[in-house]
Amino acid sequence: MIKNNKISDIFFRTFRRFELFFMKVKTIVGPRQFIYISSVLVGLSAALAVIVLKTFAHSVYKFSQYLDGILHLPYSNSTLPIIGILLTVLVIKKVLKGSIDKGTSQIMYAVAKTRSVIPSKQMYAQIITSSLTVGMGGSAGLESPITITGAAFGSNYALNYRLSYKDRTLLLACGVAAGVAAAFNAPIAGVLFAIEVVLAEISITAFTPLIISAATGAIVSSIVLKEDILFSFKQIYEFENRNLPYYILLGILSGFVSIHYARNFRRIEAFFAKRKTNSFRKALTGSIVLGILIFIFPTLFGEGYESIKLLADNQPEKLVNNSIFEVFSDKKWVLLLFISATLLIKVFATGITLGSGGNGGNFAPSLFVGSYLGFSVAYFFNYIGITKLPIGNFTLVGMAGVLSGLFHAPLTAIFLIAEITGGYGLMVPLMLVSSISYAISKRFEPYSFDIKHLADRGEVFTDDKDKNILQSIDFKRLIDTKFSPVKDSKTLDELIEKIKNSDDVLFPVLNDKNDLIGLIHLDDVRPIIFSAFKIKYTSIHEVVQPIKTVIQFNDTVDVIMDKFETSQQSILPVIQDKQFIGFLHKSDILEKYRDRLKEIIIE
Repeated sequence: MIKNNKISDIFFRTFRRFELFFMKVKTIVGPRQFIYISSVLVGLSAALAVIVLKTFAHSVYKFSQYLDGILHLPYSNSTLPIIGILLTVLVIKKVLKGSIDKGTSQIMYAVAKTRSVIPSKQMYAQIITSSLTVGMGGSAGLESPITITGAAFGSNYALNYRLSYKDRTLLLACGVAAGVAAAFNAPIAGVLFAIEVVLAEISITAFTPLIISAATGAIVSSIVLKEDILFSFKQIYEFENRNLPYYILLGILSGFVSIHYARNFRRIEAFFAKRKTNSFRKALTGSIVLGILIFIFPTLFGEGYESIKLLADNQPEKLVNNSIFEVFSDKKWVLLLFISATLLIKVFATGITLGSGGNGGNFAPSLFVGSYLGFSVAYFFNYIGITKLPIGNFTLVGMAGVLSGLFHAPLTAIFLIAEITGGYGLMVPLMLVSSISYAISKRFEPYSFDIKHLADRGEVFTDDKDKNILQSIDFKRLIDTKFSPVKDSKTLDELIEKIKNSDDVLFPVLNDKNDLIGLIHLDDVRPIIFSAFKIKYTSIHEVVQPIKTVIQFNDTVDVIMDKFETSQQSILPVIQDKQFIGFLHKSDILEKYRDRLKEIIIE
């Protein structure tokens, strides 16, 4: 115990020295130069997270393959994910106080609603939980936890050195860019992902820190990680114009497969969210189902990158080794059905992994599904003898198609595949397939699937700057709850007392259940309150105005501002669960908007 305390003291003293050193650096160099230095440190932190996660996941995968070689059936593949998900739930419950935010959507939420502040626990929570889930075979990806970890490093670094909201958002994006760059050794894709997915608006000055951070992440991971851990391909064939119709078909299919994935994932997520059972029971039930799926389709184990490499090398028969389908390894039509079924079932495996309590992301699954789709298209046409398509090319381009359709990030998809293949020979089909898939997916799913629930609530940034500022305002804090209610009585006596003792100009009329009956405007009763006769013989019902427009407590910014505009009112009542809770003043919103706009301009 004493030895551990000494180690801990040494660590914190060293950390404090570094902190003081960079505080000194901040005072010496200019603000822009300090951001450049900071982007290197954030990139380095994200790269270290990638190294830890990728190394652990790869080691477990190799261990499981070793066990399969001994047992000759995927027993280990089926049991390891169960253990991993249960351990994840245990860590969340005992170490992380019972909750953890999942998915890249929380990054966009932080930018839109919490001024780019991400809880400090996300610097380690994602690494621990995702390594247990995905590292031990959960059918999800590590890229989402990696980007959240990188974003958390950037956000908390900026907070520690008291940087502005604008610089905090930039360093948060630097962490995201570095995470993607380090995971795939693809710095350009990392920068584009940060721009397309995280930053709603970008200035030229923001590019340099993003590039520095992404380059740092890519360099560090490529130096430390072994070649077989990095997701890269060297053998591709040049694009041939005669294959153009088949790439168009692949783009169309990618768009609809993206829609299939997004909608079914949300259904599975909703199914588990509705289950109010014990978290361990939910984890056990879901992981057992996942184990059965992996037993039947072994390639659903983990991230699945190894199986993608086999498909790109046109070795599909190896996918069924040590599985119940091994006896059909020489049957091409069986392999085609197996691969096609796997790509459709992947979303259910991922949804169960995350819905039952595991932690991970959908970036790797989108690449998995896309590669299997591209392979299936090329393999099918080659099998029936119509043409001879390059299997590797279609496998790689298919990844870009589904990634683009699912995340609505076509530029990221194009340059990611271009970078991991070491060249731009596939640029034309990558652009074609990605753009077609994106267009189709965008038509049926206006928002990328991971942020749709935020978009429905108006909690993510868009291209509209005014709307972005309005979305950053917490309307719930502006609700005026200091009102003077009037009971639904017969005379105006109570109202007169309220007017005498308050400065209000609007009075809500409530019944015994606190339901809002109507509103009384001071201007409407002003001619009455100075006449004793009228007060005595005028009832509340004669002066109350019916309610034409109300704001619901969970209304989005668009709905709220539209209600003010159409009603031509400056004050509107707010209702929650059919109960009146207060008033929202348009002037308060506009004042908050002006304050927020000043902050952005100054920063």
